[in-house]
Amino acid sequence: MLLHLCTWPEVEAYLAQSTGIIMPIGSTEQHGPTGLIGTDAICAEAIAKGVGDATNALVGPTINVGMALHHTAFPGSMSLRPSTLIALIQDYVLPLARYGFTRFFFINGHGGNIATLKAAFAETYAALAQEQVPQAPQVRCVVANWFMAQAVHGLAKTLYGNQEGSHATPSEVALTQYVYPDHIKQADLIPAIAPSGHAIYSPTDFRQHYPDGRMGSNPALATPEHGKQLYEVAVKALSNDYLQFLSA
Repeated sequence: MLLHLCTWPEVEAYLAQSTGIIMPIGSTEQHGPTGLIGTDAICAEAIAKGVGDATNALVGPTINVGMALHHTAFPGSMSLRPSTLIALIQDYVLPLARYGFTRFFFINGHGGNIATLKAAFAETYAALAQEQVPQAPQVRCVVANWFMAQAVHGLAKTLYGNQEGSHATPSEVALTQYVYPDHIKQADLIPAIAPSGHAIYSPTDFRQHYPDGRMGSNPALATPEHGKQLYEVAVKALSNDYLQFLSA
């Protein structure tokens, strides 16, 4: 059930049954020579829709641009400042909370969003209290990183071992190949396994240490069939997490 395909009476009827909503969030950033720039948003959106179908949950609009300032030395990457993303999360949550939503389950596809999301949740709780929203004491926000789910992490390690890496990974590339099989990219990856181990600072520093955008990964191992497996495992794991969150 997608919010943007509902009418307001349908949302009102939904709220009589549940006060939970799933919010997909990702990023628009480089993912190496073979990864789609929209990878993080594509993955979050696909899994969110799957979890919504599995749990009869309402799914909000995907937040496609996240906090990815460190990727902006690569053409096509976009980013919100942390302060902008914090304000955006507040502006998304506050009106929905006024209608009666109290459980906001953010399915996240980008590691760079995590710290800012947690800060945004804290500021959102304060704003809800300040504006005296009746449901404020019941509102809960949580970030669910699909790629960090135990079952997903285990499957990725089984499929790719030490070639999974931490950015432009074969697991996330495989999932985009499953979702968009007509947009699979090919390129020579030299070296096959990208370098790793350097801390991330400025965009220039990032590109200097990771010249093709990958971090410790070999996305040439990705296949649409792997993507299907990862999707199914992620939907099952996050569906369980969402249902537990509703009852917390």
